[in-house]
Amino acid sequence: MTTTTSHSLAISAKGLRKAYGDKTVLDGIDLLVPTGTVFALLGPNGAGKTTAVKILSTLISADAGDLHVGGHDLAAEPQAVRAAIGVTGQFSAVDGLITGEENMLLMADLHHLSKSEGRRVAAELLDRFDLTDAAKKPAATYSGGMKRRLDIAMTLVGNPRIIFLDEPTTGLDPRSRHNMWAIIRRLVSDGVTVFLTTQYLEEADELADRIAVLNDGRLAAEGSAEELKRLIPGGHVRLRFTDPETYRAAAAALREATPDDEALSLQIPSGGTQRELRAILDWLDTAGIEADELTVHTPDLDDVFFALTSATLPSQTDQSKETVR
Repeated sequence: MTTTTSHSLAISAKGLRKAYGDKTVLDGIDLLVPTGTVFALLGPNGAGKTTAVKILSTLISADAGDLHVGGHDLAAEPQAVRAAIGVTGQFSAVDGLITGEENMLLMADLHHLSKSEGRRVAAELLDRFDLTDAAKKPAATYSGGMKRRLDIAMTLVGNPRIIFLDEPTTGLDPRSRHNMWAIIRRLVSDGVTVFLTTQYLEEADELADRIAVLNDGRLAAEGSAEELKRLIPGGHVRLRFTDPETYRAAAAALREATPDDEALSLQIPSGGTQRELRAILDWLDTAGIEADELTVHTPDLDDVFFALTSATLPSQTDQSKETVR
């Protein structure tokens, strides 16, 4: 296991706790986010994701915890933390009554940039986020994807090294979502650390170096996407036959397989590795048996999420996860 020193951490939270009356929202969680990475916090509605973002971005206080952001103690140096971070919440901070350019210049004023510097930074960011042509138009006329891009551009005016993105692609169409992913990848390639909350499992799989699954205020698991997938059993190879006699012969010879007489299929436990697949194919050749279809199922983040949060059963999504070979 790789040891991460405090100097290489953008965010360090140990024993983070928050309650509202009798309701414990965060129950002593630990989060370690290396500099220059994407960290995704997953969880169902009400799991505590947004509360964690609000605490780490100084918007609300924690009840307990040793918390450091950008090398600064959150309780003792909140102003230093604010100077190091940017925050894009679930709901756009864009003012629809003024133009995109005016939104950017307003943010530059809030960061105490000079007029010339503010105009330079605004122009650069509007160009970077492909908003130059729309810069003079009221932001209310922008599409959802354009508003999200403007929102992040405004967040970058202060040149933060740590950015909190709270469900940044909620409500966006697939093309806008993919555009947002490209923006996030570019930020990280520039050395920015991104703390991302999302309910889109594909998004976490695509972007995150590390993923934490939050459930009922506690961390259910944490690791890379591949590490989390290995936590969940259920990988298998499915052989399907059209000839009943061939199916019965295969079922008799391969006793560790789970038969489905109605579907004429056999399910063989497997992690889906190349070695295991080769062994199954070699066995079929040796036995002189030819399956009409072979599909491979490996657990994905949907399975992990469902299993860890008890939202549903992984088997309910099996058919959509199988790859035909």
